[in-house]
Amino acid sequence: MKRFALTALTCAVFGVGALSPVAAHHSFSAVYDMNQPITVHGVIVTVRLTNPHSWFYVDVKNDAGDVEHWAFEAGTPSGMIRNGYSPDIIKTGAEVTIAGFRGRAPETIGMMRQLTTADGKVFGLFGPQEAPAAR
Repeated sequence: MKRFALTALTCAVFGVGALSPVAAHHSFSAVYDMNQPITVHGVIVTVRLTNPHSWFYVDVKNDAGDVEHWAFEAGTPSGMIRNGYSPDIIKTGAEVTIAGFRGRAPETIGMMRQLTTADGKVFGLFGPQEAPAAR
């Protein structure tokens, strides 16, 4: 038996009210704080293109000069490829800037919405494109 759930990702991609079959999918708002946008600059350590969502692991130097290990959840591998990403473009050791939304816990996790390479190429990914308007 398939279950249907309304997810933030489904709403962002297909429009509000769309239903998508999912097995055990988490709510983005439960994991990420959409009112806490974040931008980090660092070096790619690992890229995992696995379903249901890809992950980008980045080493980022904080203000004290210490390295923080960040993990950013991204779109599905096929969706990212449709949006211009290719595994040949962003490799281990690449310098990138990632914009997204901060995770609720731990502090060094986030949901990626945009990745910019050192040469200025911008890759948009599935997910909210901007923080919700203030209420």
